[in-house]
Amino acid sequence: MDAKKILFIAQEITPYLPESEIATICRNLPQGIQERGREIRTFMPKFGNINERRNQLHEVIRLSGMNLIIDDTDHPLIIKVASIQAARMQVYFIDNDDFFQRKHTVCDEKGNEYEDNDDRSIFYVRGVLETVKKLRWIPDLIHCHGWISALAGLYIKRMYADDPCLRNAKIVYSIYNDGFKNPFNKNFATKLKTDGAKDADLKLIKTDTSFVALTKLAIDFADGVIQGSETIDPEITEYISTQKNTPFLPYQSPDIYMDEFNKFYDVVLGTNKK
Repeated sequence: MDAKKILFIAQEITPYLPESEIATICRNLPQGIQERGREIRTFMPKFGNINERRNQLHEVIRLSGMNLIIDDTDHPLIIKVASIQAARMQVYFIDNDDFFQRKHTVCDEKGNEYEDNDDRSIFYVRGVLETVKKLRWIPDLIHCHGWISALAGLYIKRMYADDPCLRNAKIVYSIYNDGFKNPFNKNFATKLKTDGAKDADLKLIKTDTSFVALTKLAIDFADGVIQGSETIDPEITEYISTQKNTPFLPYQSPDIYMDEFNKFYDVVLGTNKK
């Protein structure tokens, strides 16, 4: 099998965060895909509740130092890395004091979702893509997990469409039952347009910035879609059924998903959707 390069953009990974459906899959899947002969890179946000000392994170100076402008504000991009020795794989962390130095992940101790989760999502996705460019590592396929990665397809196919490291990458988006309750900021589409998105790209989120609308946008820019949770929002299921030219993999049980995902990657890599 051709040693294709697979980039994983994860919302959470155990052991850095507590076990969850996404965190467990994003821990085991990259290792399994690597063991099946692929070359991998894995990213996640450096949320403030990740213990850097215990997990032996350290900053990668040569990759850090860039500023990303979001909503007219500069935000320094800090890259850290740690190793999962048992898996013989590294995990890269996207960090920034404004967005990720909090005691919790996407909501506070009272369960209130952070009002800037839209900006955090933009920063995370752009941070991953800029770091991949600095690594000069050209992925064949990018597998996104969790809503914080939902913008990756839009950015790659629109804002990074001419970038030699990213322009030919296929996008797979896994949909989980991890929805947020409060819609994103009403200026969400405007921020993306400032970054280079077109009006036609943003039609789904101009007036609706809900989890469902964001997921539909991610589906629109995906070359393949996977149902990651056994049950997902019925409106999203219906929307997937309308995407006749996008390969879809229904939910796979934990005992078989690794091989099924690996085979699905080959299906997606053989498509020509733009």
